[in-house]
Amino acid sequence: MSMFWTIWISVLTLGTIFGCYFLLRWCLSNNTGVAEGEPMGHSFDGIEEINNPLPKWWTILFYVTMVFGLVYLLLFPGLGSFDGLLDWKSSNQNIQSLEESEQARIQAKEEGILVEYDRELEFAAEKFDPIFEAYAQIPVEELAKDPEAIKVGQRMFLQNCSQCHGSDARGQRGFPNLTDNDWLYGGTGDKIVETIVNGRQAAMPAWLDAMGEQGINEVVEYVLGLSGRNVDDELAAKGKPRFAVCSACHGPDGKGNQALGAPNLTDNIWLYGSTHAIVTDTVSYGRNGVMPSFKDRLGEDKIHVVASYVYSLSH
Repeated sequence: MSMFWTIWISVLTLGTIFGCYFLLRWCLSNNTGVAEGEPMGHSFDGIEEINNPLPKWWTILFYVTMVFGLVYLLLFPGLGSFDGLLDWKSSNQNIQSLEESEQARIQAKEEGILVEYDRELEFAAEKFDPIFEAYAQIPVEELAKDPEAIKVGQRMFLQNCSQCHGSDARGQRGFPNLTDNDWLYGGTGDKIVETIVNGRQAAMPAWLDAMGEQGINEVVEYVLGLSGRNVDDELAAKGKPRFAVCSACHGPDGKGNQALGAPNLTDNIWLYGSTHAIVTDTVSYGRNGVMPSFKDRLGEDKIHVVASYVYSLSH
């Protein structure tokens, strides 16, 4: 923070506190010329104003709040760039990655700086890590039957996964529906854990340069026919031999390959959409969706619980 804003904030803050102090002192002084306990000469609706001093309990409480405010400003950040005598921070600032956050946490601990967010993380780790460690000893398929574990997994899913897959886990265009039985890489407990731990990188190549527009049209027609759609039989027949280059990933029958993450093209479930135009875009320009790794963000024990929740959605 610049010196200008430090001075500006300090003047406003301290000016308010000392302004309240002088206002209180002025209210405590008897400048009316009327003795305490005597009428002020004002009355309204039969009620007469008496020159009474402020209640002592109220006055003392006001003084206490002002002293508390000054002590707080000395100990904690609050006056611009002044960090306070305790070296306390609510969190490490200007962090842009998990790596930077971890480095800042270690540095703050070495320098004896009190970072409230770090302390809360340590408290949470001490309290909850043993619970997650116990959950991690139970196979995903079995843990998916534990109602309490599923509630925990659901909350972590909402915090970390719902941005892409939706709060109901039904996905959206380009992000898989996790509630059905259609899995690109496999829907077993171990495979779900593997996906969340390591992430996934799609690698659907573009075929426009190799096949040309006419070739793309023929292949798309054949692919759409695999799922029982009404297609141009003549174009589809021409697309069948061209599909040979696609079969390396999707298989000769188009049923996909979970080892590669290649989708089944015969079930009429489409990640990016099933219209002729969208499938044409997919074949022409490829797809390169990314599922990020959550290993560093959540850790394997918590991932195990999230995977159990995801597994429960489709089983």
